[in-house]
Amino acid sequence: MGKVAAFVYGLFAYVIFLGTFLYAIGFVGNVLVPKSIDSGAGVFTLPALVVDALLLGLFAIQHSVMARQGFKKWWRRIVPTPIERSTYVLMASLCLLLLYWQWRPMTEVVWEVQNSAGQTILQALSLIGWLMVLGSTMMVSHLDLFGLRQVGLYMSGKGYTPIGFKTPMLYKHVRHPIYLGFLIAFWATPKMTLGHLVFAIATAGYILLAIQFEERDLIHFFGDAYKQYRERVPMLLPLTKKGR
Repeated sequence: MGKVAAFVYGLFAYVIFLGTFLYAIGFVGNVLVPKSIDSGAGVFTLPALVVDALLLGLFAIQHSVMARQGFKKWWRRIVPTPIERSTYVLMASLCLLLLYWQWRPMTEVVWEVQNSAGQTILQALSLIGWLMVLGSTMMVSHLDLFGLRQVGLYMSGKGYTPIGFKTPMLYKHVRHPIYLGFLIAFWATPKMTLGHLVFAIATAGYILLAIQFEERDLIHFFGDAYKQYRERVPMLLPLTKKGR
C-alpha cells in the first residue's frame, strides 16, 4: 500500500473510532443519540437476550483475538504492517456500530435513584469514567494505540519503534486505568435497566478476562520490568492489595 493511501486509511479508521467512542457515551448514558441502550419499550425476552449476548460476544472475540500476537503474525501476511493497528481499530469500531444498531433494549428497571443530587453525582461519575478512558490513552500514546503514529511514521519514511514500557500518572496507581474508566462509566447510572445490567455484567466479565491475556503479552514483551510493576501496583482498584 502506498504511503499516502496508508495514512488516509489510518486517518479514516481513527475518525470512525472517534465517532464510535463519542456515540458510546450517549448510548450508555441515554443522552443525545437517536438510539441508546434503553431506547424503545423493549422488555426481556429470550431472543432479545441472545441477540445482545451475541453482539457483546462478537466484540469481545474481535477485540481479544485480533490483539493476540499469534493472530497478528498471521494477519500481517494479509494486511500491511503499517495499517495493522488501524485495521484493528476499524474492526472494533464496526463491531460496536453493529451493537448500537442491533441492540435489543430490555427496559425493566432493576434499580433507580430518585434523589436528584444522587442522579447528578452518578451522571458526573459516569462522565469521569469516560474522561478517564480517553485521558489514560493519552498518558501512554494515544496516537500509537489507535494507529495514527504507525501510518504517520510510514508516510514520513521512518521505521516503527515501540513506545516502550512506562507508567505515567494514573498508571502509578492502577495497572489498567482505561478498563477502570470503562467500568465506572458503565456502572455509574441513576437508572439501571435489565438491558444495561446485562451490558455492564458482560463487559465487566470481558475486562477481567482480557486483562489476563493482556498481561501475559506484557510480561512477554517487558519481562521482569512488568512483573515488578504488577507486584507493586494494583490491577484496577487503588486501595486493593498489590498485584490484585
